[in-house]
Amino acid sequence: MKIADSDVLIDALRGRDPWRTRIGLEIQSGALSTTTINLFELMSGADTKKEASKVEDLLGGLRILSLDETAAREAAAIRRELQARGLPIATADTLIAGICRSIGATLLTRNRSHFQRVDGLAIDPL
Repeated sequence: MKIADSDVLIDALRGRDPWRTRIGLEIQSGALSTTTINLFELMSGADTKKEASKVEDLLGGLRILSLDETAAREAAAIRRELQARGLPIATADTLIAGICRSIGATLLTRNRSHFQRVDGLAIDPL
């Protein structure tokens, strides 16, 4: 399973390749998901009705994964691990990583500098 981070979804919405094409292909394959955290980030950044409509259209093609108990515990473990190493990341990123790692999903993101810090998190090579 692949989970799209907000940054690549924003690139797709703005028509920026390679993510516009990649996200389109992943949606067509039915294999792409995102998280409720990413949904929040995207919807809170939609400043107009037109932007909100574009976001809703994109999200309509994705499975939206919630932060369940297992993912929350995984995110807490990630936060502790990173803090112990002196390499914390934003809370939202920690929650996204927790969801991904708890189900063994691959994260599609441009934010490698943060997510590469998370041991055991698969990140797409694009």
